[in-house]
Amino acid sequence: MIDELDFEFEDDYDRGRHRRGARRDTGRGGRPPKRRGRSFVALFVTLILLGGLGLGGWYGFTKVQDYFAVPDYPGNGDGSVTVQVAAGSSGSDIAQTLVKADVVKSVKAFVNAFNANSQSKSIEVGYYKLRQHMKASLALDMLLARNTDNTLANKVSSRVTIKEGEISTDVFNDLSKATNLPVADFQKAATDPAALGVPDFWFTRGDGKQVTKNIEGFLYPATYDFDPGADATTILKTIIANFNAEMTKLNFPTAVQKLGLSPYEALVAASIVQVEAVFPEDMGGVARVLYNRAYKDFPCHCLGLDSTVNYWLRITGKTAKSSGQLTTTEMHDPNNPYNTYDKPGLPPGPISNPGEAALTGAINPPSTNYLYFLAIDTAGHTAFAATYADFCKKTHQAKAAGVSIGVC
Repeated sequence: MIDELDFEFEDDYDRGRHRRGARRDTGRGGRPPKRRGRSFVALFVTLILLGGLGLGGWYGFTKVQDYFAVPDYPGNGDGSVTVQVAAGSSGSDIAQTLVKADVVKSVKAFVNAFNANSQSKSIEVGYYKLRQHMKASLALDMLLARNTDNTLANKVSSRVTIKEGEISTDVFNDLSKATNLPVADFQKAATDPAALGVPDFWFTRGDGKQVTKNIEGFLYPATYDFDPGADATTILKTIIANFNAEMTKLNFPTAVQKLGLSPYEALVAASIVQVEAVFPEDMGGVARVLYNRAYKDFPCHCLGLDSTVNYWLRITGKTAKSSGQLTTTEMHDPNNPYNTYDKPGLPPGPISNPGEAALTGAINPPSTNYLYFLAIDTAGHTAFAATYADFCKKTHQAKAAGVSIGVC
């Protein structure tokens, strides 16, 4: 309507300039003639102009929207890719790693998801199997996802559990199965414990016995996750680092000073305790028997243990035997450095890899005069005796309770 008036005014104005003072021809009935054609054209042109402006505005809006929007893939992704979250990585660092692997489309998309999720700070260091072309928030979910046992669902690692009381050959076999590395690789790496991180002070004794430097006793029982591609040396260094941390936590090297022992002697005792005692509450008592026999007024100062004899059989390629099956020759073999029937004191080294309870028992033994211990029931509870007569009495009790044991 506005455009129509404008056109008509312009037309009248132009005529007025050429015929000043002329009377306007009003046509029939004194009304001006209608200009339908010109009005229609004006309306059509106006619609074209408005349409063009609208189309241009929409195109410009989408361009601006695309400019400010954060690029992000829309779905769950496809394929499979392994990425590493390095130690000390920020959300931006992780985002750049994911963009490089084409897991997410942009750094900004992942950083936004990272900042919006309160759990994102708990992302653990390691390798993860993810998909490519994922929505950033879904990629974050995969980094955080856990199984019902609280383990990370998408973390890629070789998981190994070292059990209390295992010896090094057991551990090497377990590590080999989990990592597909040859047992020989672990045996070779283990020949130099100091290079793996065992401090030198461990290889000293206060009883005058020479120490054979090996890794037995230092393979701390725990569950470990090793990154893909880790070699035998790296794996053993990780285990030794955990051993050192646990010894610091227990204050082990300092705590043994009150016993007048070197840390290594206490470690040897703990390794025996781990094999001989079943229940944590009995472990300190077993350690006390070992110390009383080795360092106090016990005839021969010998421990008289089948467990040390069996350790020697195992590391020399033979099979361990039950107490009733060990022969007199095996128990009293003079060539066996772990013969504790005839050789006084603690054996030359650990006979297993002890856990926290055994280590704690070794540095906190009760103050008793016990010289004997034995399994008193089929569950494995331990009984103690200060005299041989009392020990004999308890062997009969154990036999009556169903324990396979020789009686005095």
